[in-house]
Amino acid sequence: MTQAANAESEVSYAILGFEDLDGWDKDDHAAALTVFRNTCRDMKDPDWTSLCNLASEAGNARQFFELFFRPVQITNGTDGLFTGYFEPELDGAPYKSDRYRYPIYKMPSEARSQRPWLTRRDILTSGVMDNRGLEITWVDDAVELFFLQIQGSGRVRYPDGSYIRVGYGGANGHSYRSIGQEMVRRGIYSPHQVSAQVIKSWVRRNPVEGQELLFHNQSYVFFREVSEVPSHKGPLGAMNRSITTMRSIAVDPDFTPLGAPVWIEKSGKNPLRRLMIAQDTGSAIKGAQRADIFIGTGDKAGQIAGRIKDPGRLVVLMPIQRAYALLPEAVQ
Repeated sequence: MTQAANAESEVSYAILGFEDLDGWDKDDHAAALTVFRNTCRDMKDPDWTSLCNLASEAGNARQFFELFFRPVQITNGTDGLFTGYFEPELDGAPYKSDRYRYPIYKMPSEARSQRPWLTRRDILTSGVMDNRGLEITWVDDAVELFFLQIQGSGRVRYPDGSYIRVGYGGANGHSYRSIGQEMVRRGIYSPHQVSAQVIKSWVRRNPVEGQELLFHNQSYVFFREVSEVPSHKGPLGAMNRSITTMRSIAVDPDFTPLGAPVWIEKSGKNPLRRLMIAQDTGSAIKGAQRADIFIGTGDKAGQIAGRIKDPGRLVVLMPIQRAYALLPEAVQ
């Protein structure tokens, strides 16, 4: 193992061997290679471009990764932390009805030019959005719509079995406020009791107080229809390509290049050793040893994702020359 530290930014690099990766020999490297191929052509640096060309012809996936990459553990003074995220799936319809009466909105033009714009309460109670043709579709559950805004993308399932997908289209410019933290502050629950499912259940049991609670989060997210992605594929990630269940992660691109293979060793109740591809980002994903695992689409994926908050480590697979270029000459 070769190590080096960048004292100025307190970032350190350690080049490992593949034998240092716990469970490396047991993974499905071919599955990871398929996902890598999906976005590597969008990586513009020459060393990544050449590896992408080789990936298109690679026959033995494990051999490909071992031959052309070196594992690099990047740290910046914080412990490893894994969480999970998912794509919500809501029930909806293209037209308003007694059941489907909650609109998913496009972003109005004035919200783009005025920052911050109206609060969540103002948007939903003042009538400012009415009769402007801003509705993309309608859903049957205001609480699920609130959580769709937190995730930033999702699918809407129509009564005939068809789907549309919506993605992030902008926001009103107000800072996000945690509903879970507010429930703790008000004494409704203690910190260890709060989860997305607990919040949903409480708001539904207490509709008047629940609506007021949701208004505490002044941030409001608008959407756009994502018609370029077939409904059976995963949602778009930060690289504008579909992400893959249990093979795509969100990372901090200040440390991990988007498109790079990343070996993860997650501890906790359900340990995970797997080669993932860094294809997404997230506002809460900050640090060299921080990652969000894409669990999939729908309620079951959401329940699994909500339970993940585990320690571990990330090891980025870098092209060989790029890996050694991270080290000062004295230790190369």
